Amino acid sequence: MTNRPIILGIVGDSAAGKTTLTKGIAQVLGPEDVTVICTDDYHRYDRQQRAELGISALHPDCNYLDIIQQHLGLLRTGQSILKPIYNHSTGMFDPPEYIKPRKFVIVEGLLGYSTRGARECYDVKVYLAPPESLRTQWKINRDTYKRGYNKEQVLEQLRKRESDSEQFIRPQRKFSDIVTSFYPPEDASQQSDLLLNVKLVLRPTIPHPDLAEIINPSSTHLSSAIRLELDRDMGKPVDVLEIDGHATSEQVSELERMLCNEVPFLGKFCSLEGNQDIGKVIGTTGETLQSYPLAMTQLLITYHMLKAANIHQLDDLALSL
Repeated sequence: MTNRPIILGIVGDSAAGKTTLTKGIAQVLGPEDVTVICTDDYHRYDRQQRAELGISALHPDCNYLDIIQQHLGLLRTGQSILKPIYNHSTGMFDPPEYIKPRKFVIVEGLLGYSTRGARECYDVKVYLAPPESLRTQWKINRDTYKRGYNKEQVLEQLRKRESDSEQFIRPQRKFSDIVTSFYPPEDASQQSDLLLNVKLVLRPTIPHPDLAEIINPSSTHLSSAIRLELDRDMGKPVDVLEIDGHATSEQVSELERMLCNEVPFLGKFCSLEGNQDIGKVIGTTGETLQSYPLAMTQLLITYHMLKAANIHQLDDLALSL
C-alpha cells in the first residue's frame, strides 16, 4: 500500500458539473500528478443498444458496476488497468485505454458510489446536487452545443430518465463527505454561471478545516458573502458553508488564508493567485468566466485530497518505524 494514489470520487447526475469541478482540481494538483477516470466509460450497452432495450445509461443494469469496483481496487493499490472508453459523440465504444495511476486519481461519473466495495476505495467522496432547474439548463446547453441534440430531444431524455435519477443517482448523496450545490441567488434578474452561489454541506465523515473565523462577529468583511452555519442534512448534524457569487477577491483570499493556515505545508497549492486556471466556467456562448465560489470549492476539495495524502504518508512512516 506504500505510495498508493489518493482517490477522489465526484458523483452526480448528468450535466451536474462533474467535469468542470474535476478540471479545476486537477489543475491545482498539477495535471502531471492526476489520473482522471470516468465511470460512464463502463456502460454495458452502446447508445443504439440502450434504445433497443429501453434502458437508460443511469440504470445499474446498464453498467459494469463489478468491473468499476474491481478497477478501483486495483488503482487503490497502485496497479494499472485496461479501461473501456465510451464515446459520447458517436454513442459507441472506442478501443480500451491502458491507465497507470498517478499520485492522485479523480473518479467522476454517474454511479461511482453504487457498491459498498467501490465506496471503500475513495479517500474523499463528493456529490454534486444543483437544483434540477439549473441542471436542466446545463444539460440543454451542453448536449445541444457539444453532442448534437436539439432542445426538445434533451428535455425528452430528461423526462425518460427521471425515474432512474430518483431511484439510482440521487440516493448516492448519502454516501458523500461533501455535498456541493451551485444555485442562482434569489435576486438574480437573469441566470449567470458566473454569479452562482455555492452551498457546501460538510459531513463529519472526514475532518474539515477550521473555518470558525467566518462566524466570528468581527469578520464582517466575510459575513456579507461567506457564511458558516450548523444544520442537519438527511437527519444528521453538518456544517454548511455558503459562498455568494458576488464575493470579492479580497473575501475569497481571506477564506483561502484560513484554509491554508491550518495545514501550512499545503501553501503552494492553496492560492487562487498561483492557480489562474481554477474557478473557470465556459459560458453558454463559449466564453471563459471566473467563478470564485467554484474556485473555493475546488480548493477545499484539493485540501482534503492533500490532507489524505499526508495522513497516508504518516501512517506509512509509523509502520516503517
